[in-house]
Amino acid sequence: MKALALSLVCAAATTSALAADPQVLYPQRYRDWHHVKSMVIEEGHPLFASFGGIHHLYANDKAMKGYRGKSFPDGSVIIFDLLEAVHDGKAVTEGARKVVGVMHKDSKKFKATGGWGFEGFGGGDPANRVVGKNAVSACFACHQPQKAQDYTFSRLRD
Repeated sequence: MKALALSLVCAAATTSALAADPQVLYPQRYRDWHHVKSMVIEEGHPLFASFGGIHHLYANDKAMKGYRGKSFPDGSVIIFDLLEAVHDGKAVTEGARKVVGVMHKDSKKFKATGGWGFEGFGGGDPANRVVGKNAVSACFACHQPQKAQDYTFSRLRD
């Protein structure tokens, strides 16, 4: 009986801790999702120091509804897969993964950041959270001017 009571107390404590500090989950198999676009940020770009490299953007089915409409429904997930850009003669190829950035739409859990939760996973490692509680300053501050586009920068390609 004591073990059951202890289990319930631990579960309640864990649940309330998560509710107080909601985390964005690592997206499994995101490369099987819809590919939205790719781009390269090269030296000389104002964001090169933080985001230089090859970017691939992926979206789950719910996020695709947002790209096709004016706002993204709860449950939308957008992935920003950033890889090193390797210049090899006349070609640019993908190098090591730098970060997997995740935007997860949940208007109740992430109310303070426009309904979006943000996280970055260093090197694509699900255990290496690089944003954490700094989502407001590390991510949302840059996304905030994009309010008219539901805080997103990317658009679908034709």
